[in-house]
Amino acid sequence: MKLYYSPGACSLSPHIALHEAGLAADIVRVDIKAKKLADGSDFLSINPKGQVPTLQLDDGQVLTEGPAIVQYIADQAPAKGLAPAAGSFERYRLMELLNYVSTEIHKNFSPLFNPATSADAKESAKKTLSTKFAHVATLLAGKDYLMGDRFTVADGYLFTVLGWTRHGGIDLGQWPVLGEYLARVGARPAVQEAMKAEGLVRG
Repeated sequence: MKLYYSPGACSLSPHIALHEAGLAADIVRVDIKAKKLADGSDFLSINPKGQVPTLQLDDGQVLTEGPAIVQYIADQAPAKGLAPAAGSFERYRLMELLNYVSTEIHKNFSPLFNPATSADAKESAKKTLSTKFAHVATLLAGKDYLMGDRFTVADGYLFTVLGWTRHGGIDLGQWPVLGEYLARVGARPAVQEAMKAEGLVRG
């Protein structure tokens, strides 16, 4: 398999999932602005959306969209428990969490990283994100991970987007549970390995 990524982007989530699952994959860096790979080839020929994460399977099929990719990865290593069994109600709870992180948190960061966004729009985005962080803090109260005492692919995704607060000018101090969660997930060996591979932490 090949995972196309950009350092620290949402592609860190499936990168973490691959390490947690113990699955081998080539990691291919993408210049998102230029839509080019390191060898100069056109990323759009692989994923016409021009976005990461993109997972290319051994048979050549290409899978896009983070929540779909991480569930695929989890299902390739069911013994690791990265996702509840397909068809179970708990699996739908996982999908619920992945969709919440994707649509309510991930997308609301977009204005903060867009140079064209006005100061007022950025402040509005921060206020919106604050309500989402408050909800996630409630979900995590008394738990190590989103679904209880076991790490799932939803945690890899939430860890990734919460990490963006450092660059988005957002202080998580008012939600201590979130800071503790970031430290807990960030200390996992698989998470450290993925971050080292992307140059986000020193090896």
